[in-house]
Amino acid sequence: MTILDQALAAIEPLDEAAMAAARAHQDDLTKPPGSLGRLESLAVQLAGIRRRDAAPLGPCAVLVCAADHGVAADGVSAYPAEVTPQMVLNFLAGGAAINVLARHVGARVVVLDAGVAADLPSHASLLDRKVRPGTGNIVSGPAMTRAEAMAAVEAGVAAAWALADEGVEALAVGDMGIGNTTAASAVVAAVTGAPAAEVVGRGTGVDDAGLARKVAAVDAAVGRAAAHLDAADGLAVVAELGGLEIAAIAGAVLGAASRRMVAVIDGHPATAGALVAALLAPECTAYVVGGHRSVERGHRLALARLGVVPLLDLDLRLGEGTGACLALGLIQAAARLSAEMATFSSAGISGPTGEVDDGRGTVALPG
Repeated sequence: MTILDQALAAIEPLDEAAMAAARAHQDDLTKPPGSLGRLESLAVQLAGIRRRDAAPLGPCAVLVCAADHGVAADGVSAYPAEVTPQMVLNFLAGGAAINVLARHVGARVVVLDAGVAADLPSHASLLDRKVRPGTGNIVSGPAMTRAEAMAAVEAGVAAAWALADEGVEALAVGDMGIGNTTAASAVVAAVTGAPAAEVVGRGTGVDDAGLARKVAAVDAAVGRAAAHLDAADGLAVVAELGGLEIAAIAGAVLGAASRRMVAVIDGHPATAGALVAALLAPECTAYVVGGHRSVERGHRLALARLGVVPLLDLDLRLGEGTGACLALGLIQAAARLSAEMATFSSAGISGPTGEVDDGRGTVALPG
């Protein structure tokens, strides 16, 4: 049995009994039912994932999956391809935005090199899982072979498992790779059937001419693959149109779900990876929390396809896992509220009587 097969076989539905108990607990806390809004539904989801309620969230980590893209040669990014390894070194030195935000929420940062087109020095926070030094140009041919896509997915699974073995309970998943919003757009366009013009955004901040090149590249790539691509086959989609880091992100989501970890997804490339994961195992989406909604048009389409409503909407478009890391603070807060707030009975406070609307509908309360 392959690593991927093991991960798929281990993904189970959320624990319904734990979620029912969490809902009842939320309604007994010293607040009007439903008054903490989505923090309450988040606490219920956490209970279903972890099979327990009223416990603070354990250690958190950020997994930044990195790789290069052949399509960058078509002028689809405002930055040159050599920025990918340069930024990986910045992550490892602790100087990037994701490092600052990870320190803010007490999470460690791990970088997974799935296909950076440069030799990187050994580092305690670097997982060298390079499948190949960047993808092919998706405009003219497949990004990678199916075997390479499988290897990248399994690298992501293994990384998530290793972090789970260290006790990590929430994994924020981010990306780094010049050209990867173009690849992500191609993946989303192929899976959703949306035209390139409705999926492509400005990514790193390309001008109008650069945006036109991106739209043309995605349109050409999806058109090239359309005749033979099965858009329901996750490995085929990411091999044909995606990136090595997008494949690794798909694996990280699957690995997290198979170990009952929360998988917090970041922006456009990370959510494209989650789309691939959902094609491979639809049930994994129950373990996914959307960190934020980015300004990328394709990101919104991908979130809608997954059925995930993000926690934040801050006009972010950096990647790296920044939006997912910010969301970790809310996830920690939801778990802590459930664990530390008093109940009406424990505090000697009179609870509501009659019927109330808790946001899920009208419920009867003891009086």
